[in-house]
Amino acid sequence: MPLPTPRAKKPVALHTRVLRLVLSGLMGALLVVSKQAMSGLPNLEPVSLLIILFALELPRETPGAITVFILLQGVLYGFGLWWVMYLYVWYLLALLAWLLRRMDYAFFWAVLSGLYGLCFGGLCAAVYLFAKTPAFALSWWLSGLSYDALHGIGNFVLMLLLYRPLRRALQMAKRQLRV
Repeated sequence: MPLPTPRAKKPVALHTRVLRLVLSGLMGALLVVSKQAMSGLPNLEPVSLLIILFALELPRETPGAITVFILLQGVLYGFGLWWVMYLYVWYLLALLAWLLRRMDYAFFWAVLSGLYGLCFGGLCAAVYLFAKTPAFALSWWLSGLSYDALHGIGNFVLMLLLYRPLRRALQMAKRQLRV
């Protein structure tokens, strides 16, 4: 009696994995391009907005997108001490968004994004606690507070204006892609 042949995995599963991988790469590229497009403006960037929206609508693809973004930032600007900060600040934002995913109020997300922008320098200064000294970390953070304030205001405004239309667009895209 012949042995039964093992069942082949469904091609749909492979298709879905490839789609998710490609989607992560495209999302990461969008993060880079959107940041570059606004690089002439001091600390005004749509990265926080997009990472929050990605974490809410495409949570499985978000870590891959952040990884692509971080690696490309290192390639574009060099892998310095600043780059180490990116290894945790963006994943932390995605995790916060995912944990608070039940909230669906633009104002809530605008406040969160604004506060994250305001705290961004403090979060980044943590690297200097270990790489330099606590005094250096504190002075680095304090010297950048004006930029953190701009970052917070920019994040708040962008999120307040774009949260609802971009979230709807992502939801429509998800339906069309069947993700």
